Amino acid sequence: MSGKASSSQASIGGLGSGSVSHVFIQYPPLRCNIPGSRGFYYDDGNKLLLSPTSNQVFSWKTAPFSPNAAPNIDSITEGPICSIRFSLDEKLIAVQRSNTSIQFFHRETGETFTHRCKSESESILGFFWTDCPSCDIVVVKTSGLDLYAYDHALKSLALVETKKMTVSWYVYTHESRLVLLASGMQCKTFHGFQLSSVGIIRLPKFEMVMAKPEANSKPVLASEDVYIVTVYGRIYCLQVDRVAMVLHSYRFYRDAIIQQGSLPIYSHKVAVNSRAPISAPLPVLFRGFPRSDSFTSRPGTKESESLEASDSNDNEAIIYGDGWTFLVPDLICDIANKRLWKIHLDLEAISASSSEVPSVLEFLQRRKLEANKAKQLCLAITRTMILERRPINMVAKAMDVLVTSYALSLKTGSYFKGIKTERTPSSVPNVSGPGQGEDVNTGRTDGLGKSVQQESASRVNSVSVGRSSNYSSETEDSSSFEPLKISSNDAQFDSGKVDTGARSSATGNPLNASVSEQQESQLTSPAISPDEMYRFVFAPAEEEMIGEPSYLVSIILEFFRSANLEKVKVNPNLYVLTVQLLARSEQYAELGLFVINKIIEPSKEVALQLLESGRQNFQIRKLGSDMLRQVSLHQDYVLLLVQDGYYLEALRYARKHKVTTIRPSLFLEAAMTSNDSQHLAAVLRFFSDFIPGFHSTSDFSTYYHILNEMNSSSVVA
Repeated sequence: MSGKASSSQASIGGLGSGSVSHVFIQYPPLRCNIPGSRGFYYDDGNKLLLSPTSNQVFSWKTAPFSPNAAPNIDSITEGPICSIRFSLDEKLIAVQRSNTSIQFFHRETGETFTHRCKSESESILGFFWTDCPSCDIVVVKTSGLDLYAYDHALKSLALVETKKMTVSWYVYTHESRLVLLASGMQCKTFHGFQLSSVGIIRLPKFEMVMAKPEANSKPVLASEDVYIVTVYGRIYCLQVDRVAMVLHSYRFYRDAIIQQGSLPIYSHKVAVNSRAPISAPLPVLFRGFPRSDSFTSRPGTKESESLEASDSNDNEAIIYGDGWTFLVPDLICDIANKRLWKIHLDLEAISASSSEVPSVLEFLQRRKLEANKAKQLCLAITRTMILERRPINMVAKAMDVLVTSYALSLKTGSYFKGIKTERTPSSVPNVSGPGQGEDVNTGRTDGLGKSVQQESASRVNSVSVGRSSNYSSETEDSSSFEPLKISSNDAQFDSGKVDTGARSSATGNPLNASVSEQQESQLTSPAISPDEMYRFVFAPAEEEMIGEPSYLVSIILEFFRSANLEKVKVNPNLYVLTVQLLARSEQYAELGLFVINKIIEPSKEVALQLLESGRQNFQIRKLGSDMLRQVSLHQDYVLLLVQDGYYLEALRYARKHKVTTIRPSLFLEAAMTSNDSQHLAAVLRFFSDFIPGFHSTSDFSTYYHILNEMNSSSVVA
């Protein structure tokens, strides 16, 4: 079988007038018009867009994306280019010159060497760099895989291992570190290897499903019909069956490949963009373009005439042009017009498109690139649910999602991270179990390097639609196989218990409309802390809700339940609000039970609120005073006793618990107000006995004089 990949790419279509867009592209694009360019190649391992000329390579960093990015320029020798990739440390440039040779260039020294096939009966299908500890580069040939280590001293490749098998074509993504090798008459038999920083894992051999046509012929599976997809750290494979017009999905485990299901498609031109596979044109909004008429019409206004060139601007405004190629994870290369666009998720549109609020919150809690916007949407959605008095069980599920996400972010440390840095390829762990990480870069390979996603550094022009899907570029940081015994249910957060005790008051105000771009970039987790839940959900909801507060109390109790399950500390102000609501509705019995059973956790704030709310109920006030002692707030308890007139008991309590910070005049004034000379004498005697030098203070003189006057008055009387 020929190893050459399909090079067809047709137009996907325009934006339908009735479409609801969940993604948009922002003007201006990155313009990559290089005179003498031989096309475009995408190096997914380093996230580089490459445009070689006869003797130079122009490279643009695509992460972070900037429309004003200037290219780096490296020199190479003249010759044909089938594929091109930078090494993962970006010190070497590898250029596949033919199906038998790969030429290497050292970027600093300019030294070169060439690697050639030893046998004339085999040909090179492609290659990719790896962070596997045993090898640096993998060459895929029609006879199998050759694993090489780069010898820095000899400036050559040293063969480490050979894996013999017949290969028709292959697909590879750097993000998953997974290579699939197709073989057989119909190219539906696959061998798989994952080459990560912890070693090489060989997957079981498996076959993909293909429907039989009516005619007595056997269809051949093409490389452009197979896509490696990473979804929230889990590795899948999508396969287009052109005969049955269905899209099959497979889930990869360490010891098995399980078919997950199939869905019908209505065109064989299936675009797997950076978020999800689609079987129809993906509705795309075009934002920021400096004219308001139709995307594809020619400019005819004075405004449009002021642009660089009307033809160029027309081309930039075309949605789904013939030259569009999707690059992983969120790029579009317009080959015909030499433009690179970045795809943005429209989180507001996505949030408004579903009535399954817990699912929407789960989705938003996985966002990282726009963490602040996702957090604001989560807060607004949750607050709206409460104000609209949605069913309690639905709101409870939403609370579970938010609290679980926050606990997980504390467990992983992502909640407190600063500016997110570029991940290095060496961060890929083992695939021996669930939740183990993979580096977040994506691409794929096949054939002679004719497809961008099939070989991430292969040509961007004359290729099929970008095919590898990557959710984890802005979500989870891991891609792994899982043991077969692990359930294959998707999109579930870990439910590990996290004893945080952490206050998140230092996180600032995420809903402030004046949040700066720097603050936006520093926020890497959309997780919502209990403090933020109180400030931006419960407190505003309490202010806006009218009538019986029992519904809001029920919602708050669901939040307490979720927080208790995840061992997350609740903001004391939320307990205070609960006390206020229960007291307002005169549910004193329920309030007492909540306090006694520790549903409302003891704190100074809660104790003071119980004292305030207990003005009309002695039992509640007593719970407040007992809570002051329970949390060892001895000074506050002493002041409370004095305030209530129990100054002698307050003196005994203060002496027992060594409270020395309260002024004696408070006790003396309280005793004098009681108009009982014996009590005043007892207080004076107490301070004289236990405070050295009290006899010489002004308090002693003043109140001793008052005591004498009280005694004189009683004698006269």
